Formats: sequence, structure tokens, C-alpha cells
Amino acid sequence: MSNRRPPLTPLAASLPSTVPFVGPETQERAMGHPFRARLGANENGFGPSPKVIQAMAEAAGEVWMYGDPESHDLRAALAREHGVGIDNVMVGEGIDSLLGLIARLYIQKDTPVVTSLGGYPTFNYHVAGFGGRLVTVPYDGVRENLDGLAKAAAREQAPLVYLANPDNPTGTWWEASDIQRFIEKLPETSLLILDEAYCETAPSSALPPFDTSRTNVVRLRTFSKAYALAGLRCGYAIGEAEMVRAFDKIRNHFGMPRITQAACLAALEDKDYLAATVAKIKACREKIAGIATAQGLNSIPSATNFVAIDCGSKAMAEAIMQGLLERSIFVRKPGTPGLDHYIRVSVGPDEEIARFEKAFGEAVTTVRNQA
Repeated sequence: MSNRRPPLTPLAASLPSTVPFVGPETQERAMGHPFRARLGANENGFGPSPKVIQAMAEAAGEVWMYGDPESHDLRAALAREHGVGIDNVMVGEGIDSLLGLIARLYIQKDTPVVTSLGGYPTFNYHVAGFGGRLVTVPYDGVRENLDGLAKAAAREQAPLVYLANPDNPTGTWWEASDIQRFIEKLPETSLLILDEAYCETAPSSALPPFDTSRTNVVRLRTFSKAYALAGLRCGYAIGEAEMVRAFDKIRNHFGMPRITQAACLAALEDKDYLAATVAKIKACREKIAGIATAQGLNSIPSATNFVAIDCGSKAMAEAIMQGLLERSIFVRKPGTPGLDHYIRVSVGPDEEIARFEKAFGEAVTTVRNQA
């Protein structure tokens, strides 16, 4: 038999074989042992509500059935939660999946797409996957540059503009009034993808009221962070009804498992547990910031479930992160110039933070002694 095979499309053949993030499991297999603290993926190690676990157990016997392809009950609950119509809500397999669908809907070969240089890599991955042309705007200090993004969108007449508020990887945020002014500056034909994955841990003043009459704004939220359901893969989009209906043209209609829908419904209903979890996240952010301060390092005030610690230089950040990995502590760092002197540490249970604190102190001391 010859080595000939069906050819990939020219676009697929031109892309590197890569993923936006190397998973912790991949790193554990390479090390030959598990991490002692999993603080690099911005997961919620405090776990889901017991009522969620109960709902999943009750739904387990029904997994022989496909999930409702319309996710009707969940969409209806989300509509009530946010004061919008059910036709303004679309559910998908996490924000990452929704970003891929948006890219597919709006991007053709060489379509200009505006985002921040150093912003969420998975969005860039989808843009490249559909042949788009990334137009990147550097951060203004530690925040995304709203004026720069608006000017780039107008200059390029870009159909898509991506903004995360609160931001990943810095944890910073813009106030709702700033976001509203930014929206007003965008061309009507530029769709703002407003990624609000960390909205539950942000100040309420950072979240504009929903306006589903706007045809050029789609807001993305998730159950992966504050609700601690990252492994169930559920996110949702809120926007103008006709724009939201476009997802139906291309989405995986049976992609949302029945057990996931049940879990998310239970998570929405348990508001007391959510409030308690958000309080734990805020307290842990303060703890991580204090750990940095104890080592003479600064951190960025965060509205997310992670803290970015300023290590002073790219080399220092890389060395500290390597020291943490050698001590089986999983964290991540941005790679973009201007942001590459930070390491990003997710919140987590007390025992994992204690392990991080000890390992971090050892790593910083080792690096300084070697300097």
C-alpha cells in the first residue's frame, strides 16, 4: 500500500498541529506523577453545590437519552435569571465552543478580526481555524485598550471584536460605563464578543444591563468558573434574537448532554451556595496576593478566580514557574511581551494554596540565590 492519503484542505494543511493550552493531564503524564496543587487552569477547586451533585445522580439513569436539543428548560431559566427572552439565549458546550461557532458564522478567508495582543488564546485558535486575519491591539498597561480596539475595528471594518471583561490573563476589569462607551464607538457592522466568563466574581458595577435590541453585541457566560462545572462544558450566549438564531444554522444540536442540563439548572437555583463560593474566591484571591507580598512581589487586583503575580521580569517569571513545576505545582504564565513577567495562579482549596505558598517561597528564594 502506498503512503498516499486524502488531502487536507489548503487551510487545514497550513495550520500548525497545536492546541491553545497544554492540559495539566498532559504535563502529569510527562512528569510521571500528578500535580500536588492544580492552580493553573482557572478552575473552581471549591467544587459544585451538593444540590448539583444530587441532580446529576438523579439524571444519571437517563443518560441513555440524548439531551433536549433546544436546552429549553435551561434557556428558560437563564432568560428568567437575566431578564431577557428565551429567544435571546443560546446554550453551547462552553464558551470555547460558542467562540468557534461565532467564528464559523462570521469569518471567511482573510476576514479581519480584532482582539488584544495577549488575550484569550482559544479565540485566536478559532480565528486561525477559519482562515481569519488577527488584528491585535497591545494592552494599555494591565488592561485591554478599549480605544485601541475601537479604532482598529473602525479602520479594518472588522466583523468581529473580542473583549474579555473581567480580563484573562490579568484579572482586571472595566466599569460598565466604560464598556457602554466602547460599544457606542464600534461600527454597527462590528459584532462585539463580550466574554464575561468571570462575571460572578466581578464587581456588579462592571456588568452593563442587558440590551437585547442591540444587533452587534453578544455576551458570553459560563458554568465553568463560579459554578465549578468546567468538566460538564456548558456556556451560553445572550444577544439579539435574530443574531442568536443564527447559531441554529451550524451548531451541534445534540451536543449538550442531559446530565449537564440538569446540573446547570440545579446550580442556577442554589444561589446561597454560589454566594458562599464567591466569598471563598475573594478570600483566596487576597491570600494569594498576600503570599506574593510576603516575597516582596506585587500582584494585580483581580475580579476573577485567579491572581496575576508580577515577578519583575520574563526570566524571573519563567524561572519561578519552572521551580513550581519541579515541586508539582501547576500554574501558568502569559507569553506575550508586556505580560510575560507575570505568573497566573488560580484560587483553590486551603490545602492546595498552602502547598503553593511553601513551594512559591522555595522557588523565589532559589531563583534569587542563583541570580
